Amino acid sequence: MIIAQSVSHSYSPDHTLSFKDWHISETEQWLLLGDSGSGKTTLINIISGLLKPTGGKVIIKETDLYLLKDKDRDHFRGQHIGIIFQKPHLIKSLTVMENLFIAQSFALLKEDKLRVEEVLDSLGIVHKKNAYPSELSYGQLQRVSIARAVINKPTLLIADEPTSSLDDRNAETVIQLLAEQSRLNGSTLVVSTHDQRVKDSFDKKYIL
Repeated sequence: MIIAQSVSHSYSPDHTLSFKDWHISETEQWLLLGDSGSGKTTLINIISGLLKPTGGKVIIKETDLYLLKDKDRDHFRGQHIGIIFQKPHLIKSLTVMENLFIAQSFALLKEDKLRVEEVLDSLGIVHKKNAYPSELSYGQLQRVSIARAVINKPTLLIADEPTSSLDDRNAETVIQLLAEQSRLNGSTLVVSTHDQRVKDSFDKKYIL
């Protein structure tokens, strides 16, 4: 169970965002839908442990994220939360496999080559495991970003605006990939977007 309860965040005395409670059961797939400026990124950052809320709490696997020390929260996030950002953020000087090894080490896990190859194979890019980010197409980079997010079989998989720069066919492909990866890894999926094209792909919606 993932719970965001009485969550709010103040950017200034005159600018406070408050969010309705959100209870998410294990392995559910949710769409977080809202216009630009509605607070989607703020809420995503809060439930992923990147932004401490002014009020309220976030509980994942019976752990209150913001009662953890910063270092402990970083390790918890590495083990239990996978994040796919709008643009791929990979270390350019490392190969695909090395980027995934880094994700394992951040979670205090041992390098697991078989796991890396398993995930890359499920995404159809295992043949690119020794390539550098500069040698990949945008679609391949996006798949590596998904691989990095799921490599540690996270409890919560979050994708922030994954389709905003894609045409209709590729947007549908990415949503299908995310849904498939969440099922393969036993992860709860939350896709944050303002893209109305993907809303019919989700039964559960949290609307801002």
